Amino acid sequence: MLASVARNAVPKCRKVFRFRGCLIEKYAFRSSGSRRTAATQTTPTIPASVDDRALVALFDEPTTGYSSSHWSHTGLFGHPSLTHPRALVSLTNATLFRAQQLTARILRARESRDELVKVVKNLDRLSDMLCGVIDLSELVRNAHPDRLWVEAANHSYEALCEFMNILNTHVGLYEVLKAVLSDKTIMDSIGPEARQTALIFWKDFEKSAINLAPEHRNKFVALSSEILVLGREFQRGVGTPRPPVSIKPEELSGLKDQGMGVRLQLQARFTKRNLLVYPSSLQAQMIMRAAPDEEPRRRVYVASHSSTSEQIEILETMLRKRAELSRLVGSESFAHLTLDDKMAKSPENVNHFLNALMDHTAPAVKNALRSLSLRKQEHLKTRTSPVIQAWDRDFYCPPEPPAPPVSLPPLTLGTVFMALSRLFRHLYGISLRPIHASPGEVWHTDVQKLEVVDENRGIIGWIYADLFARRGKQGGAAHYTVRCSRRTDDDDEAADGLEEIPGHDTSARESIEFEAIKRHRLPGEEGVYQLPLVVLLCEFARPSASSGATVLQWHEVNTLFHEMGHAMHSMIGRTEYQNVAGTRCATDFVELPSILMEHFLNSPTVLSLFNPDSTSSLAQSPNHHIDPCHAIDTYQQILLSALDQIYHSSTVLDSKFDSTAEFAKLQNTRGMIPYVAGTSYQTQFGHLFGYGATYYSYLLDRAIASRVWGNVFSKDPLSRRLGERYKDEVLRFGGGRDPWKMVSAILSSPELESGDAEAMRIVGHWRIEDEVGLPGRH
Repeated sequence: MLASVARNAVPKCRKVFRFRGCLIEKYAFRSSGSRRTAATQTTPTIPASVDDRALVALFDEPTTGYSSSHWSHTGLFGHPSLTHPRALVSLTNATLFRAQQLTARILRARESRDELVKVVKNLDRLSDMLCGVIDLSELVRNAHPDRLWVEAANHSYEALCEFMNILNTHVGLYEVLKAVLSDKTIMDSIGPEARQTALIFWKDFEKSAINLAPEHRNKFVALSSEILVLGREFQRGVGTPRPPVSIKPEELSGLKDQGMGVRLQLQARFTKRNLLVYPSSLQAQMIMRAAPDEEPRRRVYVASHSSTSEQIEILETMLRKRAELSRLVGSESFAHLTLDDKMAKSPENVNHFLNALMDHTAPAVKNALRSLSLRKQEHLKTRTSPVIQAWDRDFYCPPEPPAPPVSLPPLTLGTVFMALSRLFRHLYGISLRPIHASPGEVWHTDVQKLEVVDENRGIIGWIYADLFARRGKQGGAAHYTVRCSRRTDDDDEAADGLEEIPGHDTSARESIEFEAIKRHRLPGEEGVYQLPLVVLLCEFARPSASSGATVLQWHEVNTLFHEMGHAMHSMIGRTEYQNVAGTRCATDFVELPSILMEHFLNSPTVLSLFNPDSTSSLAQSPNHHIDPCHAIDTYQQILLSALDQIYHSSTVLDSKFDSTAEFAKLQNTRGMIPYVAGTSYQTQFGHLFGYGATYYSYLLDRAIASRVWGNVFSKDPLSRRLGERYKDEVLRFGGGRDPWKMVSAILSSPELESGDAEAMRIVGHWRIEDEVGLPGRH
């Protein structure tokens, strides 16, 4: 009910760890290829404000850092008590004490009708109480440079998650919630958002074998533990270097990359033996892209996609255990169990979407392969068109770095933040404002604090930006939801019974103070709310006095826009219940706002915002390129999504199930490039653990985001009217409304509202990029 794990797996995309209310989001972002679209500017461009220009100085001039301040010392994120690691342990103990008392109150709820009415609210409070510390601890575990803080965060994380696991299978809590859901009068009185929150709790209980006999619940717990251990072993194997392949020096003659090619041949000549090339090395990449001889490319490809029998056994055991767990709780398969509360609803609907998407994408793939075959024919001087093999893709169509669709000056980090702030002000009346962080408020001097300011309501949340690479810090790009929105003025904490317990002042003090600092009353808004707080982690190069400001590559600009799409969802998704706030929504819906943000980078009008003095859109860049092979990569992602569904179907319970054979069968029957004998890529498909049965999600959200961009924003991308409409019909609901209703409303497409098989087919026939868009490599 309060502690589940649901992770989404899209190529280098979002990973979500959801603890039935806690949502700790990590995004290892996949860069998008360059795209363009014909946008017609009808909204005048608002000049950059003083705050917008201050963002440039904040991020581009190292001596201007707002992190250094003479203000009074505080603790992490402004919590006065969190000034040292021991305080986090004390906070954890106080939180556990208060959570136990609140749990006891919920269990007594059937003694009073008034208490039954408050059950959903109190369950959400309980979830938020625990998640507030768990989410903060998860951030500290991944970002704090101090070992003692990390150790304290690990302790807090594990202790609170252990308690959540107890609540997760608590029969008494389940029975109380069942009484609420069975009372029509109560359900009619609590409102749609509360009902949605109640159903989320209910479904999570049901998925945890709560209504089974004790021996079956024990088996469920045992299977869950086994799956977790197997999943971790599988993930470790994903990153394990594959053995090297032996390449003869003469096989590298004629390399297109003469620099590295010459060095490799000299190395071989000097050592007087064949070269040992590791699949993940720069040498391997160079061979795949530049070796005219097909044989070394084939051997490097096979080595790169190989597996040991132990790695395959770990994966197949994990898949079987998932299937057994699903059968235990009455589901046909793990896919059926997982998709029940997603947009897709069922694996059958996912397959409707994927089949439609395959059919829609296939003609473009055939055209691309035809072009590559002609290139291969010319290269090999053959009389007939040869078949394109998997090891040919990068040689005949080498990937190029993405580039902007218009000519732009160097895109410094500060310039990009300025453009983001200007864009949000045009669309939503919201801007970003630098603010000094007090000593102790942040975990490193790199971290900069931004206020998110609404032109009518004032500060609506905060973003802490930790953007520069450093030793020991988590790699990649990530968006952490450290605090979600939640209404607090109707918490009725006095009825929790703390005052009746001797010594409660000492036992609960840290937790009460921790909660109190979150609460704010905004102008023109009824009630008191927790204001959202998010952290962005990136690993950009650090600016310096000698090298100047950090200049981002185009894919890094895409990354920042993507992550800020999640951040604004967290800020605008203002709900009364934290379980449905902002990005706490269906796994196959959560990427929509972030992918849509990438589409804004297609528009010359939007790109003019990178220049603080510009008031007009920019000219098309003569260097803009289109990857002719993007359809091949997209189609392969669709195939992997289909493979994910096969692996999480009841097929895995067949004693003859062979994951490699299933992969080969799919590639040879639905794929456009033949399966390569001797390969078993599935053990490197790491998303099978984190996003089991939901790998299709990124494709679904790409299709919807492309449609929203094309039908709503493309002609007037700075329109406040359109931005407010999108905010009111999508962003503000978080996970508190059926995603299909939101998509139907923003697209004015009533045929989508039911979210049935036909709706999935319809989306499958949409483009998953804009007019001539390019998905990124993965």
